[in-house]
Amino acid sequence: MTAHSATLALDEAVRARLQAGEDVLHLGFGEAGLPVAPKLVEVLADAGRRNGYGPVAGAPQARAAAAGWFTRRGLVTEPEQILLAPGSKPLVFALLAAIEGDVVLPCPAWVSYAAQAALLGRRVISVPVSSEAGGVPDPERLTQALRRSSSSGARPGILILTVPDNPTGTVAPPEQVEAVCAIADHYGLAVISDEIYAELCHRGAAPSPARYLPERTVVTTGLSKSLALGGWRIGYARTPLGGWGRRVHEELIGVASEIWSSLAAPMQAVADHVLGDPPEITARIAASRRLHARVATAVHARVTAAGALCRPPQAGFYLYPDFARRCEFLRGQGILTGTDLAATLLDRYGVATLPGRAFGEPDTALTLRLATSLLYGTTRRERERALAVEEPENLPWIAAALTRLGDAVEAVAGAHHRS
Repeated sequence: MTAHSATLALDEAVRARLQAGEDVLHLGFGEAGLPVAPKLVEVLADAGRRNGYGPVAGAPQARAAAAGWFTRRGLVTEPEQILLAPGSKPLVFALLAAIEGDVVLPCPAWVSYAAQAALLGRRVISVPVSSEAGGVPDPERLTQALRRSSSSGARPGILILTVPDNPTGTVAPPEQVEAVCAIADHYGLAVISDEIYAELCHRGAAPSPARYLPERTVVTTGLSKSLALGGWRIGYARTPLGGWGRRVHEELIGVASEIWSSLAAPMQAVADHVLGDPPEITARIAASRRLHARVATAVHARVTAAGALCRPPQAGFYLYPDFARRCEFLRGQGILTGTDLAATLLDRYGVATLPGRAFGEPDTALTLRLATSLLYGTTRRERERALAVEEPENLPWIAAALTRLGDAVEAVAGAHHRS
C-alpha cells in the first residue's frame, strides 16, 4: 500500500482542524501562500474556451516561450528540448520511469522522490548532504555510497539534485554542484535537477547542474512556487541536446502520452505569458522573493534563539532546524524523536511542522521542516499587503505569528533551561 504524501496529509489534517475552529499556526506545507497575480487571472479567463488536447509535449508557442526563458537564464535551449506537464511532480515521476537505474538521493530530500522511486520498484541510495547546504550530496560520501551500492547489487542510474533545496531552504555552492556532477559523469549517472525554487534565491542565482553535466542533466521546474500557482499545476522540463537527451525526450513523451496526454490548454496560455518574462511578472516574483527572504530570516532568528542548529535561509521559504543540542531537556518531556517533537508542537502549542523522518532521516533525528510561507495572512488583502511592504515581518499579523512561534519553540526546547 502506498502511503499518503506526508506534506499533503499534514495539510489536509491541519485544514480540518482549522475548519473545526482550532487555532493552528501552519508551517507544515510548502504552498507559496500568495494570491494569483491579477494579470494571470485575465490570461486564464481569455484562454478558458481552449479545450483541445494539443501535442503531448506542449503547444509550439508555449515550448518556444519556455526555451527562451531558459536561454535568458544562461541555458541555451531549443523548443524541441521542452515538455510541459501538469506540474513538475509528474515530470519527475515520468523521468524516473523513462530512465533506467536505481535512484541516488541527498538526505534529507523532498518527500516524493523516494516514494516515486518505490512506486517504480527502484532502490533508493541515500547520501547525507554537507553541513553547508542541502539538495546536493556531500561529494566524498557520494563516492563512498556509489562504491558500496554497486558492490551490494544496486544499479545506480539516476541522481536527483534539488537546487535550491527543499527541505533546508539552502543553495549548494557551485563548486559542490560541479564536484557532484563530475562524480555522476564518472559513474554514468543521469541527473534530474529539480529547480522549482530557482527564481526564489534570496541573493544571486542557483548553480544549475546542467551547466556542469549538460549532456546528461534534465531540468524540471514549474510555476507553483515563484508565482504561487500550485493549484494550477504548470510544470516544464528541459532535456539535453544530443543522442541521450533525444532518447530521454522521446521516452518522456511516451510516458506522458499514457498518463496526462498534455498540459491543459488554458494553462499553456498562462505558461506562454509568464515565460516571456513580462515586466509585471518579473516584478511580482521579485516582490515574492523579498517577502520570503524577510520572513524566513525572521523565523530563523526565532528557532536559533530556542537553541536549534539551523542553516540560514538562502532561497524559497523553508528552514530545517535541528534540536539535537536540546535532547536532554526534550527527553525529560518524553520527546525522543522528531515525530514526538512535531506532535508536541502541534498538540500542545498549535504549531504544525513536519519531522525529518518525512524527508528520509531516521526518526531519532530531532529535525523539523518549517515552511514559512503560510504566515503572510489569512485574507487576500493581508497577503497582498505583505507582498507590498519593505518590512513584512513587522506587519501585526506576521509579527504575532512570529512571536507565537518563538514562544512555542522556546518552551518545547527549554531554551532557558540548562541541559
